[in-house]
Amino acid sequence: MSPLDAWFLHLERASQQLHIGSALIFEGPAPTYVDLCAVVVARLDGVPRYRQRFRRVPLALGRPVWVDDVHFRVEHHLRHTALPSPGSDAQLRTLAGRVMSQPLDPERPLWETWLVEGLSGNRWALINKTHHAMMDGISGTDIMGVLLDRRRRTRRPTASSWRAAAEPSRGQLVAGALVDALRSPADQVRAAAGAVTTPTRAVREAAVRLWGLAEIGGKAARLETVLDGPIGPHRSWAWARADLAEVKRIKNTLGGTVNDVFLAAITGGFRTLLQSRGETVTGRTIRTLVPVSVRRSHEHGTLGNQVSAVFADLPVGIADPAQRLAAVTAQLSSLKGRGMALGVESMLEAAELFPPTLFALGARLAARMPQRSFSTVTTNVPGPQVPMYLLGNRMLEMFPYIPLAVSLRITIGIMSYDGRVGFGITGDADRVPDLEVLSQGIESAMAELA
Repeated sequence: MSPLDAWFLHLERASQQLHIGSALIFEGPAPTYVDLCAVVVARLDGVPRYRQRFRRVPLALGRPVWVDDVHFRVEHHLRHTALPSPGSDAQLRTLAGRVMSQPLDPERPLWETWLVEGLSGNRWALINKTHHAMMDGISGTDIMGVLLDRRRRTRRPTASSWRAAAEPSRGQLVAGALVDALRSPADQVRAAAGAVTTPTRAVREAAVRLWGLAEIGGKAARLETVLDGPIGPHRSWAWARADLAEVKRIKNTLGGTVNDVFLAAITGGFRTLLQSRGETVTGRTIRTLVPVSVRRSHEHGTLGNQVSAVFADLPVGIADPAQRLAAVTAQLSSLKGRGMALGVESMLEAAELFPPTLFALGARLAARMPQRSFSTVTTNVPGPQVPMYLLGNRMLEMFPYIPLAVSLRITIGIMSYDGRVGFGITGDADRVPDLEVLSQGIESAMAELA
């Protein structure tokens, strides 16, 4: 595992389930459980990680490794349930919240999919959950490309060629960790040699990274206490919707990017939430962590996490929606040129140099320490912009699920698909009883911009 993948694994707690997920809603009658199992098994060859579980290296001498699960059975991961009448979206979200509140079995590959029948309007759904150690948002959309079709006609399932490799012994795990420990310094030497051959570019990039690290330090020094705090084990989930063509019309008319419009709408949603709680919003901002993909074009299709991040202050104190968007746009444009994402990336690269034992210890300590550097996470992952199908049924909508962790009581994922936008808003079920106020506020803020 990379340091970031291992970090997500070490952070796992009973009240801090580090899986990401989604709800995919399809038209038509639901397929049979047997048919769904057959198509998933046939396509898992395209994502071999889904048949692997993790093994810890003895004495934490190395980061955890992925090994084939010799006892893999798809029935352990595909579940089947139905909603009671009337089968509303609210009932589906309640079910998803319960599913997401349960940790994944660490003795098996870290994923589950639930086939949900009984959704009103002649619809059915899939609820997916996959541990963050396995994938980030971009690789998640790549996996959908394996499981879903671009045509209504279903690909005929083919026999799987997968055979589990023998599981390594404890001695082999230790030996592999020692080889990795020797390889890492050699990689650093090669990187340094490359910098010598292009000194001007290396100095320029180093300066940007150092400035980015200073920016991170400045953000971390200012405490946030508005929305964050201790979290419990139970999750609630809310949705908001938008039309992608309208979002593009807004940004073409008022300026900024599609992502700026999303963040401006979310800013308006948080403004509504705080006002409903009787909080003063004048002059106030809400800091959010915004993941930034560093996955290169040739790396699509690979699993694991390849992300950095920037910290943005959402201007909830601005009442005018156009001015709010302008403030978000100006800030995000500034952040892009100031190296903060490169600074975070440098911190993650530096983690490669830490002894795995100390790295694991640091992650476990971090899981128990409150953080006050930011109050929420907002992540945007573009999905496919053409209709997608599964077993001949067209996918109508998709909503992402982002986990809570380290004092974060609210997180927001955004995913666009076939001209529609779905906001998935995760909340601590016990400490954020007004999550629907936020989701409705996002939709209202988007309407104000329009």
